Amino acid sequence: MKKALLLASLIAVTGLAQAEVANYAIDPTHTYATFEMRHFGTSTNRGRFDKKEGTVQLDKAAKTGKVEITINVDSVNTGFSKFDSHLKSAEIFDTAKFPTAKFVSTKFNFTGDKVSSIDGELTLKGKTAPVTLKADNFNCYENPMLKREVCGGDFETTFDRTVFGADYGVAYGFPKEVKVVIQVEAIKQ
Repeated sequence: MKKALLLASLIAVTGLAQAEVANYAIDPTHTYATFEMRHFGTSTNRGRFDKKEGTVQLDKAAKTGKVEITINVDSVNTGFSKFDSHLKSAEIFDTAKFPTAKFVSTKFNFTGDKVSSIDGELTLKGKTAPVTLKADNFNCYENPMLKREVCGGDFETTFDRTVFGADYGVAYGFPKEVKVVIQVEAIKQ
């Protein structure tokens, strides 16, 4: 009898934990992926990607989650069309062969009830490497206009772009490190 009660309790707890998983869709009007890289140690080159999509799964009780974000690299926008064309060229992003970049999480890390970072793998130019997105801010709220929960925050990472074969300019003194800042909001489905 005790074993049956214990088994029933475990099944109930497992069912409750699974019921806590919520699915979210990235809101493209409140999600931006930007990058910045120093230019000869003086100014900073900046740009963003205008087209992106993705999904998030979040289990606040179990403190787990999953995120997949796909970025259309061909949508790069620096505000200067000649620079955009150079970024899209085979020397840098090679968007003709690799039109998208993708981030897939491997682990959500929490501090208290808030997401503090997300470990994952970034695929860029056909190469995949681990990156960690540090949360500078994370929050969930009931959106008064949508009448649904929205979760999101500001995340950033810095990585060595040469790992992905984007090594243009290194011989001229451009740094290997690129900082990526992602502002993301996702709507509960």
